Parts: sequence; C-alpha cells; structure tokens
Amino acid sequence: MSVLIYIEHWDGKFKKSSYELVSYAYAMAKQMQTNVYGLVLGNAEASEIDKLAEYGLENVICLNHNAFQVLDNQLFTDVLAQVAEKVQANVFLFAHNNTGKALSSRLAARLKAGLISGVVALPDSISPFIIRKKLFTGKATAQVKANTEKVVLTLSQNAFGVFDNKVALNKISADIQVNEALAQTKLLDTQKFTAKVLLTDAEIVVSGGRGLKGPENWGVIEELADVLGAATACTRPVSDEGWRPHHEHVGQTGKIVAPMLYVACGISGAIQHVAGISSSKYIIAINKDAEAPIFEAADYGIVGDVMQVLPELTKKIKEVKK
Repeated sequence: MSVLIYIEHWDGKFKKSSYELVSYAYAMAKQMQTNVYGLVLGNAEASEIDKLAEYGLENVICLNHNAFQVLDNQLFTDVLAQVAEKVQANVFLFAHNNTGKALSSRLAARLKAGLISGVVALPDSISPFIIRKKLFTGKATAQVKANTEKVVLTLSQNAFGVFDNKVALNKISADIQVNEALAQTKLLDTQKFTAKVLLTDAEIVVSGGRGLKGPENWGVIEELADVLGAATACTRPVSDEGWRPHHEHVGQTGKIVAPMLYVACGISGAIQHVAGISSSKYIIAINKDAEAPIFEAADYGIVGDVMQVLPELTKKIKEVKK
C-alpha cells in the first residue's frame, strides 16, 4: 500500500501547485502510515527534482522519453498504471487542473478505482475512506465515501498550502514500457507565451470587467498589475467585445485561476466568472455598485468607481514600496 502522486512540470520546472501536492501527500502518508512515491514524466531539471524533498517527497521516479514531450492522455495513463503496479499504490493524487482532471478520470477507469475530484482537506477517515470535496464551484463542501479498494483524488489548488518538510530523496528507477502506439497526439510546433507574468502561474491577478467602460481605460489595470508584479485578466464580455485578447478571459468558459490574490475591478460577478476564480486565496472586489454579486465572493470590497479607485490604489502601493 502506498500513495502515488503525478507531479507536473513546465519546461523542466515545477509550479507551486506541485509543491502543494507534495505537502499534501506527505501529510496524508503520515495519516495512513505509508509511503509516498512521486512520478515525473519528461525532462525535469535535476535541481528541481531535488527541491521536491524540501516539501516531503522521499521517493521519486523520473522517466524521460521523447513521447513525453506532449501530454497524451492514453499514453500517460498507461505509464501511470504501470508505475502504480510497481509501487503497489492504492491512493493516487493529481492537481485539480486540466491535466489532473484528464489523467485522473482515465486512471480511475483503468484501475476500477473510485474518483473524488476537487478535495479540500485530508481524509476524515482512512477505513472507510471518507474525504471532503468542493461542490457548486466552492459554495459548499460534501463528505464523500469511496467504496473501492483504490481511490484517485484531485486536490483543489490553495486548499492545503505549501509546507517545509525536508527529507532525504530516493531516486528510484523503474522498468516501464512506453507504448508509443497508444499516443494519439503529436507535437508539430510550439509558440511560447511572452507575457510578463503567465496568467495561470500568477500569484496575483488584476482583472477587469465592463466597468472599465472601454479598452482605452485599460491602463489603470496594467499600472496596478505592474506595481504588484501581477498578471492581467478580464471577463468574457470584455474579450467578446474585443477589448482584450481571449487568452486573458478568466471564468468557467475561460481559464481557471487560483492565485493568492485576485483583484476584480469593475466586475459584476457573474456565476461563470466566480466559478473560475473561486480557488483564489483572497479576492478583492472594486465596484461602484454596492449590490454587485462579486462582493458575495470577495474577502474584501471597495465600493467606488474603478477609474478613481485604481489610480489612488496604485499610487499608495508605490509609496509603500519606496
């Protein structure tokens, strides 16, 4: 019996969500009195692999192959299932992001395991396995019981946190067959996004809605983002009207983000938008309509015109940073 976590990397480096997953796995292993194994597919940097030990990962299996250059659900699932058998895993952990959702469901079907997505805490019970998960875009939680011997979990971002648990790291080799015939995806070309801060990686996001009145006013968003070292985002109506590019669209139908701080400027708070930001650690809303739904989702609110509030806020932050 062991816990197996799939640890994603991007261009060889791990993101905060990977460290949070390792921290969570470390605590779960303590609770279950078992071992944790991490699986890294592709060419992750050696220094990055070593860094995983700072958060509690004792055993890691690193597999590199040309077929791992691009995510292919069928190929990756086959490799995960083989590794699961090698380490006799019965609990599998993924981040609750697009990759984690795609692989976790396939692995659960392959292993006839129970799938519980979007968990927000350590298990309330190991036997039977009972754990809490998010419902209704984070507006409620439910206790879920798994009736299977094996269970696959996806961990909601910012649900557990990142903790230092320095241990010694064992790098384990595993004889795994990479069946390239399973791959249905080929990498033909890559184009790197060159924004100052990648939206899905950002610790702080400054986002604007139709309260900005037009694209000519977007400077106040960008100035605040520059001061905070943040990424910029927008709502769907804003991107649909061409004020901002679609890759900045955040929400249920756009990008799902989970920064430490989300600043919603002139955003009313449609349920689809809130669904895409609900995993943010803190939400600050700025809107002149005191009855705007965004204030129900926000941790802090400022009632006022964004065109007046944002320049003053940016000015004050600059003064504090001097």
